[in-house]
Amino acid sequence: MDPSRVGEFEELVLLAVMAGGDNAYGVSVQRVLEEEIGRGPSLGAIYTALDRLSEKGWIRSRMGDPSPVRGGRRRRCYDLTEEGLARLREVRRIRESLWARGAPELGKEGVWG
Repeated sequence: MDPSRVGEFEELVLLAVMAGGDNAYGVSVQRVLEEEIGRGPSLGAIYTALDRLSEKGWIRSRMGDPSPVRGGRRRRCYDLTEEGLARLREVRRIRESLWARGAPELGKEGVWG
């Protein structure tokens, strides 16, 4: 398996981390994915993907501040690295190019516009 390859689920997790901003953590990633794709992947699958993305250098983790709502426990928060953002941009470029080739009449609006 090519370690530089971005799998579909990894792409979704990277996008959910990006959407979460400074406060992306496992459960928030799960919620974003559930809202967007209509199903919530298991936390185990999400944490496995987060570990894999961290090993690839596409995200980094840090411990967040303690939260009184969670009894003072700290969350592990995730951020995209520059390389992770570059990977997402490349995947987007490829997808947009393929959409344009397959359906040029859709233009910039895309199929959903």
